[in-house]
Amino acid sequence: MHERISILGAGSWGTTLAVMLAKKDGLSVSLWSPFKKEIQDISCHKENKAFLPGVKIPDSLKLTCDLTEALCSDFLIVAVPVEHLRSVLKLIKKTGDKKYKKAVFLSVMKGIEIKSFQLPSEIMAEELGLDAKNIVVLSGPTIAKEVAAGLPAAATVACKNIHNGRRVQWLFQHTALRLYTNADIAGVQIASALKNVIAVACGISDGLGLGTNAKSAIICRGLREMMRFGRLYKAKPETFWGISGLGDLCTTCFSPYSRNRTLGEAIGKGQRLSGVLSRMKMVAEGVPTARAVYRISRKYRIDMPISREVYHVLYQAKPPAQAVKDLVSRPLKAE
Repeated sequence: MHERISILGAGSWGTTLAVMLAKKDGLSVSLWSPFKKEIQDISCHKENKAFLPGVKIPDSLKLTCDLTEALCSDFLIVAVPVEHLRSVLKLIKKTGDKKYKKAVFLSVMKGIEIKSFQLPSEIMAEELGLDAKNIVVLSGPTIAKEVAAGLPAAATVACKNIHNGRRVQWLFQHTALRLYTNADIAGVQIASALKNVIAVACGISDGLGLGTNAKSAIICRGLREMMRFGRLYKAKPETFWGISGLGDLCTTCFSPYSRNRTLGEAIGKGQRLSGVLSRMKMVAEGVPTARAVYRISRKYRIDMPISREVYHVLYQAKPPAQAVKDLVSRPLKAE
């Protein structure tokens, strides 16, 4: 079977997936970006020097700025920051070409929209009028640099239509990325979004030099917050113990390549958020997600002490040491 695949978004993860799939026989793969210069640079250097340096772009991978052309695919992998998702979807609608309605949309994004409190799959369904059965979510402990190097990894494919989930599994068969299906599309997205906030907290702990005990406590209690938050979206508790939950949480909190942990570490060492962000080429999704989680938890009265303190540190310039003090001095309770 010859499948046509387009990856929308040429960041580190989008490029990684494009390179991985372009190496497989029987697939026609395109990488799309709205920025002409970005595509020209990748084409010229045969490498995405900005987001995935050192990884060769195979000749079989087509690079394009033509969205109409990219939409003529069986699978559309959406790999843009959540804060830019609506603008990309509006560009899709403006093409006037409805061929995308027949495609399977695979979201590899992690986050919650601040204004609407919606998950990526919900935004895609709303903006494009997609059938929920044609939306699939891929998430898990997948540091782009490691996956691009061919190191083994596992992730979850969440979907309402198991047939489409298995089609995505087939796409990645015989690659270093092993996929497991899951029907809890909301839970997988909640886990993938909130783990970034907890990773920022772990980074702050690293920056303060608080040690392994404190970091492990943040991960355990952070997982509880994720599960508590997930109830609002009717997520299944067991999802948070799986690959896209605990698995992704551990990787993001410990990996030296984790953008969110690295950002938190810099904050813990006394650097300002604005300065840290200005030096980052890639998006640390935990920053906008912390704001969304804070607003949602306040509106629905969800107890999220770690996430709340991360928000205060990032957006209200609360000293990290004071945030730690406030966390450990809360009233005692049962686990």
